[in-house]
Amino acid sequence: MSKPIYELVDELPTGGLTVRALRTLDVVIPGQWDNVVGFDNTIRAVTHETDEALIQQIGERAVTLFNDKSQGYQRALWLYETVDSASGALGTAALANRIGQDTFLGFLKNLTPKPEKAQAIDLSVKLVAELVAFCQINGIPGDSMGDFLAALADYGGESLMRMAALVCFDGLVPLGPDFAAKALERLQQLTPSELEKNQTFKGIRQLIPGGNAAGQLGFISESFANTKGWMENFVASKHLTQGDILNKLTNFIEVSRDRVDYLGAFLDISVKYYRHTGIQTLARRLVERAVAEI
Repeated sequence: MSKPIYELVDELPTGGLTVRALRTLDVVIPGQWDNVVGFDNTIRAVTHETDEALIQQIGERAVTLFNDKSQGYQRALWLYETVDSASGALGTAALANRIGQDTFLGFLKNLTPKPEKAQAIDLSVKLVAELVAFCQINGIPGDSMGDFLAALADYGGESLMRMAALVCFDGLVPLGPDFAAKALERLQQLTPSELEKNQTFKGIRQLIPGGNAAGQLGFISESFANTKGWMENFVASKHLTQGDILNKLTNFIEVSRDRVDYLGAFLDISVKYYRHTGIQTLARRLVERAVAEI
């Protein structure tokens, strides 16, 4: 187990690249995401409670729930943390031959854009991480796709922000406007052995349903196919374009327009949106359940 849940929430950043990148999506889902940091602050935000003794009691119950290994909370945290770090590991793989004279926050010398196939696998594996973490948090079987799809329609707050970031940072920016169709096509051409070589998949494969690589590839493909409509509708209903997101990001990340592929690699390494919003989701769910049980 990593740190206690209250410590993880207390240590979330209030600024930095992850928070700045997420803030660029405020206009996409206005009023949805508040960067709540701190365990007690989370309890107050969720419950609107002012009684310190009750806040303490709720906090203690939430910590007990998190520490109970028979519940799925620790596994969900592991997914949120691992999918970010495994994805970023691929971003740092250095093939500096394409890069020379550019300057890009000093990072560019070590950055290699992901090939489209790797990016497509990443996008779909991250989506499955969301599905499985949702099931773990809610205590339902890890392959409960129907429950996840039903819940997705009602996503809000930091959970919706995480999906917005997935769509924008792992879909639109690196793969363009038809990212969902492109990724699904790539998945359908993929072999189990190719999937097994993917860094992000390797990171979390032990919790992906399916039994073996072939079964897991089937599960990932089916999950992505079932969620594709939601992602496309999200983009269409928000009138999102790759250009809009790039404009927002290039406000604080210096990168020229013909270097968009590097921006995807940079986001992979620098923006830990899964871990950040995942810890916020866990804290919220734990507090809601603690209140219900007290």
